[in-house]
Amino acid sequence: MTIRLVPLSPAVLQGLLDGDLVTARSLAGVALTDWFTSDDLTWLWRMRLDQIAGDPSADGWVANAAVLDDGTVVGTGAFHGPPDADGRVELSYGVDPAHRRRGYARAMVRELLARAAAEPSVHLVRASISPGNTASLATIAGYGFTRVGEQWDEVDGLEHLFERAADGTVLSAYP
Repeated sequence: MTIRLVPLSPAVLQGLLDGDLVTARSLAGVALTDWFTSDDLTWLWRMRLDQIAGDPSADGWVANAAVLDDGTVVGTGAFHGPPDADGRVELSYGVDPAHRRRGYARAMVRELLARAAAEPSVHLVRASISPGNTASLATIAGYGFTRVGEQWDEVDGLEHLFERAADGTVLSAYP
């Protein structure tokens, strides 16, 4: 299964925030689902719009629809921002509840890793995952991620940090 990432422009994000799914679909060129205007995602679109306003280079990195070959929109797959000074990007993905448990998150990760590998400025790919989030831990398994540390997230609490080189090189493990 393949996933295509379709960028969601600031105009699309604004349409989603306004609850105008018809306009957002038209501007995106894909059939975004009702989930894109739900409380599950509107906080994210507001954050991404603010992020792009503060750093226009984030546009194209932080908001994408995940689309199957047949045009079905199954979720979102992007990065938390453009590459940082160390060439690191962090994965961000979510599957529409109507499409969960079908392997789409793994397909999104695969596509995001391919995008990172194709970008010369990206050297590391990070995933931050709560230790209790077994679904996300299973999603990144098999993609060469190594646990490199942990952090405290004000929303999610303790998160384990996983990284892999953009080219797939194995990194040293966290003690």
